[in-house]
Amino acid sequence: MASVFVQADDFSGAAEVGSCFMQHGLSAQVLLGTSTVPEAHDAVTSFAGPGTDVVVTDTHSRGLADSAAEALVKEAFAGPDADTAQVLFKKIDSLWRGNVRAEVSALAGLGFHAVVAGALPQLQRSVVDGRPVVAGTPLTETDLWQAEQSAPPADIPSLLRPEDPSSVQTVNLAEVRSGSPAATLAMLLDSDQPALVVADGETVQDLESVVDALLELDFQACGRRIVLVGTGGTADVLAERLSTHLARNAQAGAQTDATTAEAPGAAKPVLAVVGSASGTAQAQLATLEAQGFTMVRLHPQYAGASGAYAPQLAQVSADLRAGHRVAVTLAASKVDPSGSARIVQALSGFAAEAAKATPADLILTGGETAREVLDAIGLHRLVPLAAVQHGAVLSRADDGTLVGTKPGSFGNDLALLQLYDEIRERRGLAAQAPATNLSPQDQPSGAPMTTEAINTEQNALPYVAVTMGDGAGVGPEVVVAAVLDPQSNAECRPVVIGDAVRLRQAADVLGIEADIQSIEDVEDAVFTPGRVNVIDLALLPEDLPWGQLSPVAGHAAYEYIRVASELAMAGKVQAICTAPLNKEALHSAGHIFPGHTELLAHLTGTEEVSMMLSTPKIRVIHVTTHIGLMDAIRKINPDLVERTIRRGHEALVRAGIPNPKIGVCAINPHAGENGLFGQGEEAEKIEPGVKAAQAAGINAVGPLPADTLFFLAGRGDYDLVVAMYHDQGHGPVKVLGIEAGVNITVGLPVIRTSVDHGTAFDIAGKAIADSRSMVEALHQAAEMATRPAVAV
Repeated sequence: MASVFVQADDFSGAAEVGSCFMQHGLSAQVLLGTSTVPEAHDAVTSFAGPGTDVVVTDTHSRGLADSAAEALVKEAFAGPDADTAQVLFKKIDSLWRGNVRAEVSALAGLGFHAVVAGALPQLQRSVVDGRPVVAGTPLTETDLWQAEQSAPPADIPSLLRPEDPSSVQTVNLAEVRSGSPAATLAMLLDSDQPALVVADGETVQDLESVVDALLELDFQACGRRIVLVGTGGTADVLAERLSTHLARNAQAGAQTDATTAEAPGAAKPVLAVVGSASGTAQAQLATLEAQGFTMVRLHPQYAGASGAYAPQLAQVSADLRAGHRVAVTLAASKVDPSGSARIVQALSGFAAEAAKATPADLILTGGETAREVLDAIGLHRLVPLAAVQHGAVLSRADDGTLVGTKPGSFGNDLALLQLYDEIRERRGLAAQAPATNLSPQDQPSGAPMTTEAINTEQNALPYVAVTMGDGAGVGPEVVVAAVLDPQSNAECRPVVIGDAVRLRQAADVLGIEADIQSIEDVEDAVFTPGRVNVIDLALLPEDLPWGQLSPVAGHAAYEYIRVASELAMAGKVQAICTAPLNKEALHSAGHIFPGHTELLAHLTGTEEVSMMLSTPKIRVIHVTTHIGLMDAIRKINPDLVERTIRRGHEALVRAGIPNPKIGVCAINPHAGENGLFGQGEEAEKIEPGVKAAQAAGINAVGPLPADTLFFLAGRGDYDLVVAMYHDQGHGPVKVLGIEAGVNITVGLPVIRTSVDHGTAFDIAGKAIADSRSMVEALHQAAEMATRPAVAV
């Protein structure tokens, strides 16, 4: 009999929850259905062995119709594992995607009370006054649902019961933190009908209060069982609380551990399947290839065509029979979302055919891809064994196959390699890859590396000079958050150029534990979890007010850029990432430059640079920037257009897009419409530049009407738009993605990226600045930077 029953709507969520309980010392099993078609779905029966603490069932229902998802959840919670468990938990997506309403409704249909604790503090996802909030911004005002067909929910009660939101009870933050939430919940659940309660939450402590209250109530109220509905963060708190009650004695624990080891000599070939075209996944694949994996890339255009991949399948089967390591992925940097289901099915079918022909241990990324592969092979149960990084979990399937799984965009470049090492060790073989000695899941990413090989790996990361910007604005806050981001530290070695005192004040404002250390030079930097290395110029007074224009702060911002430029020109850093400065403050300090771009060009002795704006949806490079519209039109000429196209092309190639498609804007409406609008500027100033770029082998098209071009680029038809003047490019970018927008200066001797927002004096020092743009700027700096030479 299991003590905990969990239902998740997708495989990534199921594996995440299973891993949470496993890490807290509880035994867990993840059960999979045998069909994704509701009419043919087998009954959810128990595969759980004796002594299993936690059973997690993946109903694979996120992409189904409401009615089908509701039926599967009813089937799961009516099954024997749920019936006999002491605690019931339903895993939901922290962004409230999927069939949340229908699946929670299924619980009421079975007579359960439901308490919804939907916060995920680890990713700054909160519920405040019953409304979903991400990093202080309402979910409805973010672009996190851009891939969904519907709009994000404005409030949770309306999502769960749109026909009667007032029937959903709520527990606000004050009540959660009152010290007696159990009494509040008991009162709200004192009903002869199934009750639905939504609990606010911002912190891990808030989740702990809700979980402790339910444990105090013994997960029952008024004669009905209570189902806790929550995120992976909620599951982790529940696992930690239950571990003290359900942990087995040392002898039983030793027996359980013994069952996880594989017999030496039982090694199998390893097949990795990566269904994600994200940059993260492709970087992880490159690490596998460097360790001897044979790469097989399937073009998504042919997915579903009969026999389309027959030659590749024959080659993969032969490689696996010979005991080789093989990785299968997509031969495309972008995938049309409308064809994603067809592509996943083709990729999983290919992998299943290869694995059936020669049994292999598996590494699978992406919840949908992983589940489809396991279904196609016929595996129904997995026992989590170890987590090598957040979300990267190794499990053993019911037939003994070792299966490493990971969400597509999770982890640093070594995530797949660490899973491969873990498989080898479980098979009694020595790890061949340096990832083995990296810190495991229970240590933060970026922990000190313990071997010469790992030190070499870190030494290959580029140094990035991160300038603090105007100290009176939000710069210090977003810099601290970005530099401490684990993914940033996995991609580069950030060194802040700024004021240590102000950074400490920013950390205090944010409530972050940060070890801010002053250093003299880049080479003195030490990279450990929680540490911020800063070349401290000590230019700001301790009592500098937040949010007020200051010539002192303007001069300091100039000095940060000057020092960063000198480090770049000396080859000590390979990229610069800048927080925002304030032009008025800069000018009042006597530094008369329109902005960062022109200042950097001056400091590096560069005659001409271009500004590129990059967001998750669109990239734009400008022919002219900070000049008036009439001056901009006069300045545009064919040579400048061609040089701008070339700079954009080179930047995208450097970022990993081998043949970017570039659309060039016209100046006049409808591209002049053959002289109807304007004075023939398109034919005189733009067309010759485009043709010259085409003659050089660049895939450029134009001039095109700007309104049409931005629409086409927004849906993915173009990798880059060339705008003729400032507002032509900035307007669409700020509509389509300012939260994660990045400003990139191309043409400098060193790559430079920046946030695409200002100093935001109105919110400075209030801990509500959105750091996503700064995190993305640091990511782009790392991605486009040159790599330092590493001695071997």
